[in-house]
Amino acid sequence: MRRGTGTRAVVVGAGVAGLATAALLARDGYDVQVLEQRAEVGGRAGTWDCAGFRFDTGPSWYLMPEVFEHFFALLGTSADAELDLVRLDPAYRAWFASGAEPLELHSDADRSVELFEAVEPGAGARLRRYLESARITTEVALEHLLYSTFQSLPRLLSPALLRRAGRLLPLVLQSLDGYVAHRFRDERLRRVLGYPAVFLGTAPDRAPALYHLMSHADLADGVLYPRGGFGTLVDALRRLAEREGASVRTGARVVGILTTTAPTPQVSGVQVVDDDGHEHVVDADVVVGAGDLHHLETALLPPDLRTYPERWWANRDPGPGAVLVHLGVRGRVPELTHHTLVFAADWRANVDAVFGPGRRVPDEASMYVCAPSRTDPTVAPPDSENLFLLVPVPADVTLGGGGDPVVEQVADAAIDLLARVVGIPDLAERVVVRRTVGPADFARDLSSWSGGALGPAHVLRQSAWWRGRNASSKVQGLLYAGGSTIPGVGLPMCLISAELAVKRLRGDRSSGPLPAPLAPTRPAPVRGSR
Repeated sequence: MRRGTGTRAVVVGAGVAGLATAALLARDGYDVQVLEQRAEVGGRAGTWDCAGFRFDTGPSWYLMPEVFEHFFALLGTSADAELDLVRLDPAYRAWFASGAEPLELHSDADRSVELFEAVEPGAGARLRRYLESARITTEVALEHLLYSTFQSLPRLLSPALLRRAGRLLPLVLQSLDGYVAHRFRDERLRRVLGYPAVFLGTAPDRAPALYHLMSHADLADGVLYPRGGFGTLVDALRRLAEREGASVRTGARVVGILTTTAPTPQVSGVQVVDDDGHEHVVDADVVVGAGDLHHLETALLPPDLRTYPERWWANRDPGPGAVLVHLGVRGRVPELTHHTLVFAADWRANVDAVFGPGRRVPDEASMYVCAPSRTDPTVAPPDSENLFLLVPVPADVTLGGGGDPVVEQVADAAIDLLARVVGIPDLAERVVVRRTVGPADFARDLSSWSGGALGPAHVLRQSAWWRGRNASSKVQGLLYAGGSTIPGVGLPMCLISAELAVKRLRGDRSSGPLPAPLAPTRPAPVRGSR
């Protein structure tokens, strides 16, 4: 992409991707302004405080630490310098509504192998091979795929990648569910290895087996947690962005992307409405939309300038919605670890209800539970617990938001199931703080397509070069970052997407990460020149 003719850059959205993009662009010499429609920054990675409880409202897994380390290194710092990280042990516990014995998983390959062998004779050796394959696949992804803008097929198809094509192609052509089932018989082991697909916005039988790489992250590599919650990561990103010279404005809703028309459409700025209703223009030579790609394309651009119009979205999968339940609980809950998975008795019916063709709220829903107070006493009052329940449901705004009947019914059922399966019969009676969030809230607060909780599902046709690209094909100077574009959903991918925006502007078509620290390629802007 040709660079803009000036140095002014506007980033739309102050979530993780937006703040990360702002920090890198400012370091690269751009005069950066971040515009966020809400009163607080963080986007999906927000926080909510009530009665001494501090809740993360979105991401809660710190995986792929090498991605975080590389991002911080680009800015001349490190994860240890910016965050207080602790390694979780166990990594998580899995409970089963069928009554099967729960499993406790550790981020240690040897201990994981021992557990699998104890559950299913012979499974330990098969898991070791599985994790080795996941490790190699992760290395290939980091070296050749995740940091690529997919602009140059010859560069992407490097000799090193082609040499591994024989290993990768079968992983692309079969499902994760089939790949796991071919190696393990025990249903509990299959669920543990298949569930990462849900965090990628799809079901195990719809995700490519390539994503078995996720198991190396949680069963061997290590699950970390930033003490104080994931709001501390957002704080670090804002701090670094402002240190590099970027400014961050909240209560500033972008309602249009402005362009010039001659000789070809080029970004000229954005139309903004402030909280007081005042409307004005912010000039820009580069605009990076770091929010929902569907909203950015279909709501902020005229039809003739849309790279991804409504017809492009018609046959695509928005991924799941979610009902989130934040609970402040009196007393301790030792039955839970920091991360807990609870599987419905009929897993197949649950998955088909959320991800299948006739999508509906499942009769009994699996869920993810985060209890950060098991690790971090700062997020709850003494002798209390902070619980976050995530229940996947269809991405459907008609289900409503917090307080609406369907959402509250899902929340009640989730609390009852959790209490029954893990053995906390008085859980509901001990709740002193309760807050629910539903698909309509995601649509209203985050402009999320169909009220999706994560972003477009990582099915094959929405992964890698088939995913929405990170630059407009119609408007020069218009780029995208975040979970709805390449490389995908999740905190590490959002950090990489920020780097991909820089690579686009630099005309860098390499498939690997940029050298660290990031060396500016543009003259430093004159601060305060807006």
